[in-house]
Amino acid sequence: MKNSLLLSLLFTISASAADAQVTYFADLMGKGFKQATIVQPSDYEGSVTCTLVRKTTPDKSTKAVLYVHGFNDYFFQEEMAERYIKEGFNFYAIDLRKYGRSWLSHQKINNIRDLSEYYADIDTALAVIKGEGNEKVLLSGHSLGGLTISLYASERAGKEKFDAVLLNSPMFALNIKSGLKKTALPLLLKRAEKHPETTFDLGINPLYGESLHITAHGEWSYSLGLKPFVAPPVNLGWIRAVYNAQERLTQGITINKPVLVLHSTKSIDEKKWSDVFFTGDAVLNVEEIARLSQNIVGQYSIQAVQGGMHDLILSKQPVRDEVYSTIFNWAKRTVK
Repeated sequence: MKNSLLLSLLFTISASAADAQVTYFADLMGKGFKQATIVQPSDYEGSVTCTLVRKTTPDKSTKAVLYVHGFNDYFFQEEMAERYIKEGFNFYAIDLRKYGRSWLSHQKINNIRDLSEYYADIDTALAVIKGEGNEKVLLSGHSLGGLTISLYASERAGKEKFDAVLLNSPMFALNIKSGLKKTALPLLLKRAEKHPETTFDLGINPLYGESLHITAHGEWSYSLGLKPFVAPPVNLGWIRAVYNAQERLTQGITINKPVLVLHSTKSIDEKKWSDVFFTGDAVLNVEEIARLSQNIVGQYSIQAVQGGMHDLILSKQPVRDEVYSTIFNWAKRTVK
């Protein structure tokens, strides 16, 4: 969705502002959600924005959560926001550059060349959250967002504006067959060095999207324009950026704040629709998540969720109730 130039100018802040402030206007979700467009420094495609979405608690609170979405995604999870608010958290979510509310018409959707490009968006969002009186902050990320905030948390050691890190099915490894990793992937990475704009279809199963959306087999209503069943092809620069980030994790990263990693107990690889899609992760290899999570140096906990889908908080009701119970019991100890 393209934001108008006028709104971009009206709701602009500097990414480096220590006391960052924004002006909010009504969000597309309605129901008390507000959004602010943040203009960031231009990159290799031109102008760049990110979008901060907020809904606060009825009674004053000094703790908050910042949610960072995954690939082919944007923030739409109203129930998640309301659960956090009920637990006394001011809720914030960011649509990263080139996603969702932040996509601009001259941009290739999802296009990046290094995951660190997202750090300015997260820095600014956290500065705003702190500037609005939140003393304790939980930094939460799903899938690619989970990988991103893991590296971000490591690189911000000693300068953290957050107090704990929650990872919901983090994308710690590309879910491609080992044969392709040994043959095709090295060729793609080599080509990406000189031709990062070359497109490549990841081949993500559209049935996962169908398992979520209310018009197909799921229970959730969101924009298929912003989160389609079939993710658009990525650039080779994106593949190289994600691969390099995952390689850094493989070598070990240190996170100074408590970390909770949640993932499903099993991965599924069905070619035709069945209710099996409601019982496991149809996007990532959960064994890889569990194994690579152990490369985090620090105070971390890993928990597998029986019957969890890829986005655990979009799982069936009993499962997501368990997920929320796990999150908030942990948060009571770490975000006081």
